Amino acid sequence: MPNKHHKKLDSSKTLIYQIRIKGHLGVQWTNWFEGLTVTLEDNGDTVITGTVVDQAALHGLFKKIRDLGLVLISVNRVYTK
Repeated sequence: MPNKHHKKLDSSKTLIYQIRIKGHLGVQWTNWFEGLTVTLEDNGDTVITGTVVDQAALHGLFKKIRDLGLVLISVNRVYTK
């Protein structure tokens, strides 16, 4: 039975993710997220933004967040052309 909620991703678009974590990420850890933008927000959160090539890479980011003991607040996918 097909999954009605599954939508095929448009491979012609670049996937950009915004990952929000609780607390400020120390400068020494920003290299772990090489190629992504790390923004320390005034409210104390950190937002990691950038292109993620596939689901395996996204799960790799989640693993890094887990390994640092950080609290994941949200993940948002943004398409760009």
